[in-house]
Amino acid sequence: MVFLYILLAVLCSLLALSVLLFVLYIFVFIRPRGRAPQKKSFLCDYAHRGLHNDEIPENSLAAFEAACEASHGIELDIQLSKDGEVMVFHDYTLIRMTGKEGKVCDYTAAELKAISLKGTDQTVPTFAEVLALVNGRVPILVELKGEDLNAALCPKAAALLREYKGDYCIESFNPLLIRSMRRELPDAWYGQLYTNVCKKKKKITVLNILLTLMAFNFLARPDFIAYNYVYRDTLPIRLTTKVYTAPRFVWTVRDKSELNRAHDLGECPIFEKI
Repeated sequence: MVFLYILLAVLCSLLALSVLLFVLYIFVFIRPRGRAPQKKSFLCDYAHRGLHNDEIPENSLAAFEAACEASHGIELDIQLSKDGEVMVFHDYTLIRMTGKEGKVCDYTAAELKAISLKGTDQTVPTFAEVLALVNGRVPILVELKGEDLNAALCPKAAALLREYKGDYCIESFNPLLIRSMRRELPDAWYGQLYTNVCKKKKKITVLNILLTLMAFNFLARPDFIAYNYVYRDTLPIRLTTKVYTAPRFVWTVRDKSELNRAHDLGECPIFEKI
């Protein structure tokens, strides 16, 4: 009988803990800031890594110029070179876009600027070069790249953006980078990038589960959510965008029907090769 009482007490405690965690998740952990954009110009279509194709490589000055000429917003990715320059490049490794071995952070800015993108005359641009090229012609959606707790990118990128006169907003998969960047630029508009991290990394860990549940929003306090269109109907997306009404960005849209669907749903599509 004593054993049954103990078992019942343990089960009740576990149930109470589960309810508490669920309540905290709904009302604290996943809750976004959900702030409306300061400028309606942010709510537009964004060319994913610029307007690129088989002749114009992604995240190149030519791709960004093409997007500006077509009056599309620009989505781009930034990370640091070996010598601390803010570079515009998506992958952490160079192999796919340049054929070179190693990571972006293994090369200096001068070395990266001398490397051809996909065998073209385009090379890896600095963030400063891209900002000078765009010069406020279209909005920019800046993705902060970062796989760990190192936030050295944030103050360097913020220094460039403080001097920039055009419209920009900021996003990242890494909630700690968003938190760090918000300390640098508290008035900017921030987005949490979302996908199913467990499936993407093909590994189920506590961290990946929490990221998939978007349970770190209390740290990032995102204003908008930018999600993989495959997961637009999942619980985290419904909670953040339906219940808490955070503005919705969707990626990566690659055909006209999906682009039209995004518009019909009131999403801001991040598109490529359409």
